[in-house]
Amino acid sequence: MRRVFILLTVLFLTSCGYKPSSHFTPKSIGEKVYTEVEVSLSDPENAVLIKDALNRALYSRLKSLATKKEEADSIIKVAYHSIGFTPLQYDKNGYVVYYQANIVLKFEMIRGKKREERRIIGRYEFPVRPTAIISNDLRFKAIERGSINALDQFIAYVSSKGLLSNE
Repeated sequence: MRRVFILLTVLFLTSCGYKPSSHFTPKSIGEKVYTEVEVSLSDPENAVLIKDALNRALYSRLKSLATKKEEADSIIKVAYHSIGFTPLQYDKNGYVVYYQANIVLKFEMIRGKKREERRIIGRYEFPVRPTAIISNDLRFKAIERGSINALDQFIAYVSSKGLLSNE
Protein backbone atom coordinates (compact mmCIF):
# COMPACT_ATOMS: atom_id res chain seq x y z
CA MET A 1 0.00 0.00 0.00
CA ARG A 2 2.81 2.38 0.91
CA ARG A 3 4.64 1.68 -2.35
CA VAL A 4 1.51 2.45 -4.33
CA PHE A 5 1.13 5.78 -2.48
CA ILE A 6 4.77 6.71 -3.15
CA LEU A 7 4.45 5.69 -6.80
CA LEU A 8 1.28 7.77 -7.22
CA THR A 9 2.90 10.77 -5.52
CA VAL A 10 5.96 10.59 -7.77
CA LEU A 11 3.77 10.13 -10.83
CA PHE A 12 1.59 13.11 -9.84
CA LEU A 13 4.55 15.41 -9.21
CA THR A 14 6.25 14.53 -12.48
CA SER A 15 3.12 14.60 -14.60
CA CYS A 16 1.70 17.89 -13.33
CA GLY A 17 4.71 19.94 -14.42
CA TYR A 18 6.05 20.53 -10.91
CA LYS A 19 9.22 22.56 -10.93
CA PRO A 20 11.21 23.46 -7.82
CA SER A 21 11.46 27.13 -6.91
CA SER A 22 15.15 27.12 -7.84
CA HIS A 23 14.01 26.63 -11.45
CA PHE A 24 12.38 30.08 -11.53
CA THR A 25 14.99 32.02 -9.60
CA PRO A 26 17.61 32.68 -12.31
CA LYS A 27 15.20 35.10 -13.94
CA SER A 28 15.07 37.28 -10.83
CA ILE A 29 18.56 36.83 -9.39
CA GLY A 30 20.85 35.51 -12.14
CA GLU A 31 23.50 32.83 -12.06
CA LYS A 32 26.31 34.89 -10.55
CA VAL A 33 25.71 36.87 -7.39
CA TYR A 34 27.90 39.24 -5.40
CA THR A 35 27.10 39.38 -1.69
CA GLU A 36 27.97 42.22 0.65
CA VAL A 37 27.32 42.20 4.39
CA GLU A 38 27.47 45.42 6.39
CA VAL A 39 29.51 44.98 9.55
CA SER A 40 27.58 45.82 12.70
CA LEU A 41 29.67 47.61 15.31
CA SER A 42 27.85 45.79 18.12
CA ASP A 43 28.32 42.31 16.57
CA PRO A 44 31.18 42.38 14.03
CA GLU A 45 31.72 38.60 14.18
CA ASN A 46 28.24 38.03 12.73
CA ALA A 47 29.11 39.70 9.41
CA VAL A 48 31.43 36.86 8.37
CA LEU A 49 28.91 34.28 9.51
CA ILE A 50 26.06 35.90 7.54
CA LYS A 51 28.15 36.27 4.38
CA ASP A 52 29.14 32.58 4.48
CA ALA A 53 25.57 31.49 5.23
CA LEU A 54 24.23 33.65 2.39
CA ASN A 55 26.74 32.25 -0.10
CA ARG A 56 25.97 28.66 0.97
CA ALA A 57 22.22 29.28 0.79
CA LEU A 58 22.45 30.87 -2.65
CA TYR A 59 24.37 27.91 -4.00
CA SER A 60 22.50 25.09 -2.26
CA ARG A 61 18.99 26.46 -2.76
CA LEU A 62 19.25 28.49 -5.94
CA LYS A 63 22.35 27.10 -7.69
CA SER A 64 23.72 30.65 -7.95
CA LEU A 65 27.45 31.17 -7.57
CA ALA A 66 29.12 33.84 -5.47
CA THR A 67 31.40 35.94 -7.63
CA LYS A 68 33.29 39.22 -7.92
CA LYS A 69 31.28 42.42 -8.06
CA GLU A 70 32.36 43.17 -11.65
CA GLU A 71 31.17 39.74 -12.93
CA ALA A 72 27.89 39.57 -11.00
CA ASP A 73 24.41 39.44 -12.51
CA SER A 74 23.03 40.82 -9.26
CA ILE A 75 24.21 42.19 -5.93
CA ILE A 76 22.71 41.32 -2.57
CA LYS A 77 23.51 43.57 0.38
CA VAL A 78 22.61 42.55 3.93
CA ALA A 79 22.68 44.76 7.02
CA TYR A 80 21.55 44.25 10.60
CA HIS A 81 18.71 46.59 11.43
CA SER A 82 18.07 45.44 14.99
CA ILE A 83 18.60 42.55 17.36
CA GLY A 84 16.33 41.93 20.34
CA PHE A 85 15.50 39.24 22.86
CA THR A 86 11.99 38.65 24.16
CA PRO A 87 11.27 36.49 27.24
CA LEU A 88 8.75 33.77 26.38
CA GLN A 89 8.49 31.64 29.49
CA TYR A 90 9.18 32.06 33.21
CA ASP A 91 9.71 29.46 35.91
CA LYS A 92 7.81 29.40 39.22
CA ASN A 93 10.37 31.81 40.79
CA GLY A 94 9.96 34.40 38.05
CA TYR A 95 13.22 33.67 36.20
CA VAL A 96 13.16 33.62 32.41
CA VAL A 97 13.72 30.09 31.10
CA TYR A 98 12.87 30.60 27.41
CA TYR A 99 13.76 33.47 25.09
CA GLN A 100 13.06 34.41 21.50
CA ALA A 101 15.72 36.19 19.47
CA ASN A 102 14.30 38.64 16.92
CA ILE A 103 16.85 39.61 14.29
CA VAL A 104 15.76 42.19 11.71
CA LEU A 105 17.90 42.12 8.58
CA LYS A 106 17.66 44.61 5.75
CA PHE A 107 18.19 43.03 2.33
CA GLU A 108 18.86 45.05 -0.78
CA MET A 109 18.95 43.30 -4.15
CA ILE A 110 20.27 45.11 -7.19
CA ARG A 111 19.95 43.60 -10.65
CA GLY A 112 20.69 45.94 -13.51
CA LYS A 113 18.61 49.05 -12.93
CA LYS A 114 16.16 47.27 -10.63
CA ARG A 115 16.66 47.80 -6.92
CA GLU A 116 14.55 46.19 -4.24
CA GLU A 117 14.72 46.46 -0.46
CA ARG A 118 13.17 44.16 2.09
CA ARG A 119 13.28 43.98 5.88
CA ILE A 120 12.88 40.47 7.20
CA ILE A 121 12.62 39.26 10.79
CA GLY A 122 14.39 36.03 11.67
CA ARG A 123 13.27 34.40 14.89
CA TYR A 124 14.84 31.72 17.03
CA GLU A 125 13.58 30.40 20.38
CA PHE A 126 15.96 28.90 22.91
CA PRO A 127 15.99 27.80 26.56
CA VAL A 128 18.25 29.29 29.23
CA ARG A 129 19.03 28.32 32.78
CA PRO A 130 16.80 30.14 35.27
CA THR A 131 19.31 32.89 36.05
CA ALA A 132 17.83 35.47 33.64
CA ILE A 133 21.24 35.90 31.98
CA ILE A 134 21.94 35.06 28.35
CA SER A 135 25.54 33.88 27.90
CA ASN A 136 27.61 35.15 24.97
CA ASP A 137 27.60 31.68 23.41
CA LEU A 138 23.80 31.42 23.57
CA ARG A 139 23.43 34.97 22.27
CA PHE A 140 25.77 34.33 19.35
CA LYS A 141 24.03 31.04 18.48
CA ALA A 142 20.60 32.69 18.64
CA ILE A 143 21.71 35.54 16.38
CA GLU A 144 23.24 33.04 13.95
CA ARG A 145 20.11 30.87 13.80
CA GLY A 146 17.76 33.85 13.57
CA SER A 147 19.86 35.34 10.77
CA ILE A 148 19.85 32.09 8.83
CA ASN A 149 16.07 31.96 9.28
CA ALA A 150 15.82 35.47 7.79
CA LEU A 151 18.10 34.42 4.90
CA ASP A 152 15.83 31.47 4.17
CA GLN A 153 12.84 33.80 4.08
CA PHE A 154 14.65 36.15 1.71
CA ILE A 155 15.58 33.28 -0.62
CA ALA A 156 11.97 32.08 -0.61
CA TYR A 157 10.91 35.63 -1.50
CA VAL A 158 13.40 35.80 -4.38
CA SER A 159 12.23 32.39 -5.62
CA SER A 160 8.60 33.51 -5.60
CA LYS A 161 9.53 36.70 -7.49
CA GLY A 162 11.15 34.50 -10.14
CA LEU A 163 8.00 32.38 -10.38
CA LEU A 164 5.73 35.43 -10.70
CA SER A 165 7.91 37.07 -13.34
CA ASN A 166 7.94 33.80 -15.30
CA GLU A 167 4.19 33.79 -15.83
